[in-house]
Amino acid sequence: MGNGMTAKNQEALDGVQLALLSNRLDGIVRKMANTLLRTGRSGVLNTARDFSCCLVTADHQLLTATESLPIHVLSGPDIMARSMADFHPDFQAGDAYLHNSPYHGCSHPADHTILVPVMDSDGRHRFTVEAKAHQADIGNSIPTTYHARARDVYEEGALIFPAVKVQKDYANIEDIVRMCQLRIRVPDQWWGDYLAMVGAARIGERELVALGEDVGWDRLETFATQFFDYSEARMETAIRALPSGEAEHSSTHDPIPGTPEEGVKINVTVKVDSEAAIVDVDLRDNPDAMPCGLNLSEACARTAAMVGVFNSIEHTVPKNAGSFRRIHVQLRENCVVGIPKHPTSCSAATTNVADRVSNSVQASMAKISEDIGLAECGASSPPAAAVVSGVNPETGKPYINQVFLGRTCGAASAHGDAWWTVGHVGNAGMCFLDSVELDELRLPIYVHARGFVPDTEGAGRNCGAPQAFAQFGPRVGAMSLIYNSDGSINGPKGVRGGLDAANAGQHKITANGDQEEVPRVGQVILEAGEMIESRSCGGGGFGVPSERDPGAVQLHVAEGFLSAERARDVYGVVVNPDGSLAVDETTHLRAGAE
Repeated sequence: MGNGMTAKNQEALDGVQLALLSNRLDGIVRKMANTLLRTGRSGVLNTARDFSCCLVTADHQLLTATESLPIHVLSGPDIMARSMADFHPDFQAGDAYLHNSPYHGCSHPADHTILVPVMDSDGRHRFTVEAKAHQADIGNSIPTTYHARARDVYEEGALIFPAVKVQKDYANIEDIVRMCQLRIRVPDQWWGDYLAMVGAARIGERELVALGEDVGWDRLETFATQFFDYSEARMETAIRALPSGEAEHSSTHDPIPGTPEEGVKINVTVKVDSEAAIVDVDLRDNPDAMPCGLNLSEACARTAAMVGVFNSIEHTVPKNAGSFRRIHVQLRENCVVGIPKHPTSCSAATTNVADRVSNSVQASMAKISEDIGLAECGASSPPAAAVVSGVNPETGKPYINQVFLGRTCGAASAHGDAWWTVGHVGNAGMCFLDSVELDELRLPIYVHARGFVPDTEGAGRNCGAPQAFAQFGPRVGAMSLIYNSDGSINGPKGVRGGLDAANAGQHKITANGDQEEVPRVGQVILEAGEMIESRSCGGGGFGVPSERDPGAVQLHVAEGFLSAERARDVYGVVVNPDGSLAVDETTHLRAGAE
């Protein structure tokens, strides 16, 4: 670990000891997460759970990030910790640092991260704890954290903190706090979320210090070394179970201002070398960075590629620096999915184009073998995941929050149907859908309806998720919605004969019931009595639909997710008007299709 461990310190731990320490460290991260969930002031944190916590070793390697959003943590915490050490080589116990710079390891500016170096009683740096939380407002030029149309970071307008010290001797540096409170539209809400992040990080620090004093710091370092080796060995085994091969896949983001007219085509080449136990992901054959907010940070480019790999292998492999040794991600500077140069905007780095990278990786894996990989997950940022803002006329106070009212996005895999509430491929279902009642209690919003749209799934031997829809608008006053909807033109693709899922869509419903087109990306103002209807993407199918179990098709018809007509025409399954399966007709129909 680079800290001069002695031979005694490197005495091997047995499997039981490794398991016990692993669980104790995971427990620390869970305590951090519970703190954020229980004390965060914004709905983004206390309802949607859009945050992550992790532990990083003294030499800046990710050790554990239990129950965190993958897009937040697989890569990035390591780079942020290294940036903290580079910028502040003399950090002390009691220091804390605010980090959201996409040029120095953060995912995107909206993800404020508190880093706390954990020191032993001798003042030696042993670990770093990190609490990352998505913010409803970060001082952008428009009231949103996702500014996809921003031509550069200056137009984006976000406050950028490259590992800026915000606490010394456990006390806030008020200059930084005042800066944030004067630039952020809801300073009290930000302040509450800031305290929640600092509290989570300090609990992680306190618990880790107690553990280090209990079992010995050197023993913890020995654990980290062995656990990384164990994780790498598990990853080796998982990759050696795969067939060697190479495949390419492209996935295209819908065009927006600042992109080519045909959109942003993301190309991925995946090579699996089962003998060497290496998965190589090459992202270099892609366009240069673009004058918009869709560019990925280095953290998100690496993470999005790794998400696609981990989605395609044995799922119990630990996700840490040890298993990462077996994944090689090739990037280049100034690439839309590479290493951005300042002042490139990475405002929407965690979602839109990142999804296209993960999708291309997992679809490439499916092309290599019919027993691995996934179809494409749906695009993730429809109006039902918009940042809503305005002034509540009943209170006279401004409000701003990102809502999560309806999205599915799950893709079918080689071995099963989609997880319907994945949300998007990068958060792996860890972001929760909002409670309608809580949103209506906290915001001047009324949710008219939400549910699933029949006959929109990616059909296949295994099925992708159907669309989710939501209709909502302001209860009183005017409300701004800002969103980055993708998938209205280029919906999620199926693999291995699986069919594509339905495209996303959105429109405004006026007070008299008329429908009006709205932009795919941008800002919509709704007056009282108006609402927006958002339809998310579902997910692509895996395998030929006519190979699907007829009983599973019959069940979806009975549940109302599938019409009898689509069952017959797409799956070759005949369901009688009374809901029973017409066995003979189904057998005949499928035989004819062959």
